[in-house]
Amino acid sequence: MARQNTLFKEAFNRYAAFLTPDAALPSEPEIAAQLGISRSTARAILMRLSDAGIIRWNKRQKIVLRQPTDADLFPEEETNSLHDIIERQFMLRILSDDAQPGMQINELELAREIGAGTTSVREFLIRFSRFGLIEKRPNSHWILKGFTREFALELADVREMFELHSASEFGKLPANHSAWTALTAIKREHQELLDGFDERYRDFSQLDEKFHLLIHGASRNRFIADFYDVISIVFHYHYQWNKAMARERNSRAIAEHLDYIEALQSRDNERIDKACRLHLSSARQTLLQSIPQNTNEEASDS
Repeated sequence: MARQNTLFKEAFNRYAAFLTPDAALPSEPEIAAQLGISRSTARAILMRLSDAGIIRWNKRQKIVLRQPTDADLFPEEETNSLHDIIERQFMLRILSDDAQPGMQINELELAREIGAGTTSVREFLIRFSRFGLIEKRPNSHWILKGFTREFALELADVREMFELHSASEFGKLPANHSAWTALTAIKREHQELLDGFDERYRDFSQLDEKFHLLIHGASRNRFIADFYDVISIVFHYHYQWNKAMARERNSRAIAEHLDYIEALQSRDNERIDKACRLHLSSARQTLLQSIPQNTNEEASDS
């Protein structure tokens, strides 16, 4: 229910932003298709608009009475983009303990579980399938190929090639580039996380993703930026899923990040390369340790 509530809030804000007084709204199925959500979520949006006095809803006629204000909208921290919601639920499913190679994923069931439209779910699965974790089958079905040790090693290899290049490019950015300001802010966030580490160490995965995305942005390479999307998804969700030794692992990673940040700020390419390789080596080991043994064994037997 919580994830559907989040999707509802995101879709409500998105739809409310385009409403203008005196406009007639389309049918529930059309609204659902427009927003990429289920009909039940579309109906919930209309009910809230009606309850707030934003629209007049009389059977099939829905007329906008006033433009929504900021007070009508949900706070930004309570919403996520539809893509993020689908991504999160999909990754949590394929990284669960009972997810084994050969497991079927049904578009309709996944869309119903999330509360999203089937078209949005299908688009996400098609985009994700090019990385080899899932494979299309007839009748809206997909097969999980399995997150194997071989896949993890290939992924880590590509990540290291990309990030070593990006880190080197980062060190060459001009002094007035906005990335340096962003890096200083991220360094401060690491230090703040350390100050309340015992209570906040689980927050590290989001900061980790933010830091590495900043580095990859320096490459100004569209292919690196596109492929890093799936790299960050897999690393991020494995960190979330594998909670064993999370406190110690995150403590070590923060220390490595701070050394890495100082190396970047030094603009010394040799120092940057060394700090980058050290951290990526740790990340590789963490990823490999997160792979369930039974998944490896079944994958190797197939």
